[in-house]
Amino acid sequence: LVLRECKMEVDKKFNNISIFNFNESWVNVEFDDPSSKNALSENMINELNNFLDQIERNDKIRGISFKGSNAMFCSGANLKEINEIFEASDPKVKAHDISTSIGKLLKRIQSLPQVTIMIVEGAAMAGGFGIMCAGDISIVHSKAKFSLTETMIGLTPAQISPYVIKKAGFANAKKLMITAERFTGVEAKEYKLADYLFNSMEELNEIEKKLKKQILHCAPRAITETKKILDLAFERINQDFIDYASKNFVDQIVDGEGREGILSFVEKRKPNWKK
Repeated sequence: LVLRECKMEVDKKFNNISIFNFNESWVNVEFDDPSSKNALSENMINELNNFLDQIERNDKIRGISFKGSNAMFCSGANLKEINEIFEASDPKVKAHDISTSIGKLLKRIQSLPQVTIMIVEGAAMAGGFGIMCAGDISIVHSKAKFSLTETMIGLTPAQISPYVIKKAGFANAKKLMITAERFTGVEAKEYKLADYLFNSMEELNEIEKKLKKQILHCAPRAITETKKILDLAFERINQDFIDYASKNFVDQIVDGEGREGILSFVEKRKPNWKK
């Protein structure tokens, strides 16, 4: 992929993401796998990482906006791929690899030198919720739907937990994690998960236009260094945490309730603990 100024609606289409309306200071990334409701598949994660490799050190790019295609942000980890864990020759290694890849992507998004804006329509569930929280600024449709659904299928929101805590605060994050409560964009604003709300494309465009204008008025290196300071102030998420969160995921899905939860989802039935 060669980054260039482009006035076309779509600059580059990969299998699971699209890059559109790219210009010299801002790039727009769209999760684009409608068949899975933009789930975080292995392919999507690889495509995102490959693209971020190209722009992370490009000091001409000042910001990145992330959104989902077909009015859907991201449904979380691809549960069909997670179900394949049980068929792997070594389920624990497979589960660890899946969890670690998501953890590294979240950390990478949070640590990008550019300003990141998350534009959420439709729904942001589980890992998709984490992607939203890993960004710097969130613009959310008032009727968007959210939930940390992991505990409903016997898993833990391990990799995404620090990002949710940073965004919503400990008390709100804890409640949302242990109840798997479903809530709307309006409630997300009350939980401090949404920085801005919109109800129409006109409102979204106006909010994004003002944000970009303000960001582009600021010194780029000062923004990058400020993000580093904030990262340190809230304790940098290091490889030890990612490894611990991956082990937690492995324990739940291989030896804990995750197997029953995933199988019940695939088989479209209630898990044995649901009353």
